[in-house]
Amino acid sequence: VQLQASGGGLVQAGGSLRLSCTASGRTFSVYQMGWFRQAPGKEREFVAAISQSGDSKNYADSAKGRFTIFRDKNTVYLQANNLKPEDTAVYYCAASSRLFITTTRRLYDYWGQGTLVTVSS
Repeated sequence: VQLQASGGGLVQAGGSLRLSCTASGRTFSVYQMGWFRQAPGKEREFVAAISQSGDSKNYADSAKGRFTIFRDKNTVYLQANNLKPEDTAVYYCAASSRLFITTTRRLYDYWGQGTLVTVSS
């Protein structure tokens, strides 16, 4: 499956962005989807994940209450509200064929190219 992420940009602290990740190739519905991010000089970290059905979701503590992951047809979204400067990072979407929802980076099989989010103070 090929993943194409978009929606990043420059936003002021307190603002919002909606990231999108569109999948092509194999059947999208067989994959759970996740969002990860990587800030300069740091390792890539988990942000949010959603199950194949969309019924189960998991969020990093840093994302709870501010970010929402949802999926529709062949696209997964990350709605990011009340953004903070520490949210500045390249955001990656990823697909995993595992049946249990996972936050573990190595269990994701396919990755998009990333989209840059910059939050100014």
